Amino acid sequence: MKNLLFLYTLLSVAICMAQQTAKEKKQAAIASNNFTYQGNQNLTNKDFDDAEVAYRKAIAKNDKNATAKYNLGNAYYEKNSYEEAFSRYKQAAETATTKAEKHKAYHNLGNVFMKDKQYEKAVSAYEQSLRNDPTDDETRYNLALAKEMLKKQQQQNKNNKDNKDKNKDNKDNKNNDKNKQNQDNKDKNGGDKKDQDQKNKDDKGDKGKDGDKKDQDKDKNQGDKGDQNKQKQDQKPGDHKGDQKDKGQPQPQKGQLSPQQVKNILKAMSNEEKKVQDKMNAKKAQGVKTTSEKDW
Repeated sequence: MKNLLFLYTLLSVAICMAQQTAKEKKQAAIASNNFTYQGNQNLTNKDFDDAEVAYRKAIAKNDKNATAKYNLGNAYYEKNSYEEAFSRYKQAAETATTKAEKHKAYHNLGNVFMKDKQYEKAVSAYEQSLRNDPTDDETRYNLALAKEMLKKQQQQNKNNKDNKDKNKDNKDNKNNDKNKQNQDNKDKNGGDKKDQDQKNKDDKGDKGKDGDKKDQDKDKNQGDKGDQNKQKQDQKPGDHKGDQKDKGQPQPQKGQLSPQQVKNILKAMSNEEKKVQDKMNAKKAQGVKTTSEKDW
């Protein structure tokens, strides 16, 4: 009996709490709608700040209020705050329970994407809007415009890519030509340097040969001189056979005239004798008296 009474009490409390919760939700929804209406009035009067405050209160009272989110998005859109507008339109589309609410939310999402030149996303948003209301001509027009803009954007991107690739190819070709020219210059300079090094090496080799030849001549002269010195050292005092051979003429011994000296002396004596003979002959000629005959 006590258990039944306990269960009855719990059930009664639960029912009361549920009723209270439903009542509070109903009151909150009413309050949310009132704030939404107030926000609409402020937005009509171009009072953005008060409209924003009213819409935020409406959403705080009832998070399921898609209209408040949508209208707050419109307020941001009027102020060109497209990022905040996008966030509120997206919330409205996710919260909306009717096709009409979804249609309007996706339509305005498409408008935000058009402002940001995200034409592909705009096409998707407009198509989603038309699924919820295929009869909206404005949405249909915006979809056609978004598709045309997307086509132009894709063509422009393609042209930009082609130009970029072309410029890259031209740059690569230019760099390749420059690198090739640098390599050719490097090879040429390397070849010239190699030839110069080879020439220097050959000159050095020739110089080395000349040096070797000079060294050989020097060694030979030193050897000849050494041999001469050795011969002089080997000769006895007064022995000049080696010198006579080198000079090509006989050398007199100490205290003895050479044949040439003897010849010169004899020639001088003969000249003196001739002079004396000439003088004597001249005197004899003067002593003889000559006669001359006249030719009558």
